Amino acid sequence: MQKGYSSYWRRLGRIEQSFLIAVLIYLALRFSGIAPTIQTTVGLAAFLLGLAAIFRLARRAMKEAIWRLRNRLIVAYLFIAVVPIVLILTLAGIAGWVVIGQMAVYLVNTELKHRETSLLRPAEALARTPPGREPEAALNRFATMIHNGFPRFELIMTGHNDLRYPEDSTVTQPPPGFRRGSGLAVKREGGEDRLYAFAHVVEDGDEVTVIAPVTRELLDDLVPQLGDVAFAPLMGHARETRVPPAQSIFDFKLGGFYPMDVTTWENPEGHHRLVLLVNTRVSAVLGTVFQKLDWAELALGVFVVVSIIFFLVELVSLVAGIQLSRTITGAVHELYEGTQHVKEGDFSYRIPVKGNDQLAELSSSFNTMTENLASLVVVAKEKERLESELAIAREVQNQLFPKDVPYTKTLELKGVCSPARMVSGDYYDFMSISDTSLAFAIGDVAGKGISAALLMATIQSTMRMQLSAPPGNKALQYSTAALVSMLNQQLYATTSAEKYATFYFALYEEANHSLTYTNAGHLAPMLLRGGQFQMMDSTGTVVGAFPIARYEERSIALERGDILVAYTDGIVEPENAYGEMFGEDRLKDFVAKYSGADSSEIIARTMEAVVDWTGSTELQDDMTMVVARRV
Repeated sequence: MQKGYSSYWRRLGRIEQSFLIAVLIYLALRFSGIAPTIQTTVGLAAFLLGLAAIFRLARRAMKEAIWRLRNRLIVAYLFIAVVPIVLILTLAGIAGWVVIGQMAVYLVNTELKHRETSLLRPAEALARTPPGREPEAALNRFATMIHNGFPRFELIMTGHNDLRYPEDSTVTQPPPGFRRGSGLAVKREGGEDRLYAFAHVVEDGDEVTVIAPVTRELLDDLVPQLGDVAFAPLMGHARETRVPPAQSIFDFKLGGFYPMDVTTWENPEGHHRLVLLVNTRVSAVLGTVFQKLDWAELALGVFVVVSIIFFLVELVSLVAGIQLSRTITGAVHELYEGTQHVKEGDFSYRIPVKGNDQLAELSSSFNTMTENLASLVVVAKEKERLESELAIAREVQNQLFPKDVPYTKTLELKGVCSPARMVSGDYYDFMSISDTSLAFAIGDVAGKGISAALLMATIQSTMRMQLSAPPGNKALQYSTAALVSMLNQQLYATTSAEKYATFYFALYEEANHSLTYTNAGHLAPMLLRGGQFQMMDSTGTVVGAFPIARYEERSIALERGDILVAYTDGIVEPENAYGEMFGEDRLKDFVAKYSGADSSEIIARTMEAVVDWTGSTELQDDMTMVVARRV
């Protein structure tokens, strides 16, 4: 259990660990009741760390939720398509709410202004009543007009004519400086503020003031069946019973407001800030604006139908988007499953191809790719097997080349073969015949690779078998021409027609320092003597090409200091970037230049120069050199 808690603690991040530590410290300080300042600081730190931890957890949960491409596409679709539409609809709803609410306020405020004007016109008429004429008659004419707007009102007239309506009215003229005209005023009565509509006119020494109380009932009747109307904060909260019933589920209840500065009756310089509130419904406002309820219902019905159409279009779009997302993510999931099978080495798995779109083409391409991968794996395994076999063949061939040079007192031999590929078609060999004689050979098999290497092994085995003949055949054994002729016949009999080789074979007798050789179509070895070169030209055609071929042998006495260099075409025929071959002349220059050096250095310097000449790290052909030095 303890190990489980420790593992869980290590998985938490530093912010989460710090949050838990801060919470523990805060709880300890809280219950102990010490260090209130530190307790507040730690609590604030814990709160901030908690917010950071919640943010990290939310982001981690979001990453895990949208790891699948399907969820990611759905979220992207929601952000691209659904969220903007929701925002637009929300904006349209807010705008509609504001516009219709303000329309309701406008209707109420306009009607209220109209009724305020209905107070001002009689007041002006009374103020213009000529002296000596009874103002009561004029008041009776305008009383009906005033009652239409305000069922209850009070009037006072002072100056040339004194008049009070009703007779028991206690209304007084407003303080000096009170503004003329009409409007709303807040008047203090009985310890409460009450709202009145007023008209105040001063003209030719007469002052007329008319006031009428503005009640909830009066406000509700300004625009019949509109809803609840009130001035806050004088008139309290809204009355739900005054709001019209809903005509449909889309007949929302809404409210409008309009701030107003209202005159203070006792102090003309002061103002009260009131807010005109209207609680109504969409159908009530539209019915008032369109004058006929049928038109309002029609407009609301059209709005409902358009809203339903929009909702259905959005629903269809959402379903189509989800289906498209499923199609895309389904193909991607199949690709993911396919890659998992390929990763595990199962190249036989095929993705189901559905439809004829680009995703189907992608699935087909994946199936083709896995099929090709399976073929490539087979080819790679076969190549690996062949390379392994080539490595074995190279190892075997390296064993075929002579490891030890036969010892003689007067002739020093050195040979090197550098294959262009894993195995070589070049051949060289040394073999002791007696205590005072030895044989050496060099050859070049037509072609490269395994077939050439096999022919090279055949040549070697044939020559060694002939050189190891019983003592009764010593005449054959010491005849280079006869040995080469026998080799030609055996190669022709045992190989295909296109297989042949150039071959140079020599016998050295230490007793008289003579070198007897037969050159079967091989590049002429060069003999360096006293700074001059002699070429050992061909004495017959290549071996293995013709069943009957005549070969000659020649002899030459080697003098002290003579250097014999035999080589294959991989030394003189490689070309540089301009197509120019290395050539025999450059080879002669290197042999002459390093003639005083060891035979191994002559070979190494020459091969290095050939590689530098080609400018490539890969050999163009097998390179083989044999150097025989008379000591």
